[in-house]
Amino acid sequence: MVNQASPFKSADRIYSRRTPEYYLNRLKPEIFDSLDNHQIEDIKRILAEAMPQPSPKLVDLRFTIDLLVSKFYLVLLLGKDRRRQTPKRRLPNRLTRIGNAMTAIILLLSLNFLISAGVFLVAYLLKSAVGINLFPGHISDTLEQLQNR
Repeated sequence: MVNQASPFKSADRIYSRRTPEYYLNRLKPEIFDSLDNHQIEDIKRILAEAMPQPSPKLVDLRFTIDLLVSKFYLVLLLGKDRRRQTPKRRLPNRLTRIGNAMTAIILLLSLNFLISAGVFLVAYLLKSAVGINLFPGHISDTLEQLQNR
């Protein structure tokens, strides 16, 4: 009845395909055989509740950043919160909410600055390629003239 799953199978590595039976099959045969049907069904029920249920996301952005010494990954998911609300779940305190808000603001401002700098750079390069000069000479010459005044 127990079929030991190989940890090297590629299908085993995909968490969304795992079922409560998958985890029960990973039990040692002597432990699994000691369980009666009522215990097995109760364990299946608890595992089904504990396993994350997929839900549609408005934004699902996943990518890795490969540096020379290590590899990092970034996941950004945006969607409706459909997690079960349990009474034991602690709500964040005021300080945590303030910290989260400040972090979100800093991230949004940084992203805004990065996008603005990119747009400015592309516009400047296009202006230079077309041959349009907004100031006589180069910008560095104009800045030197302003400092000497």
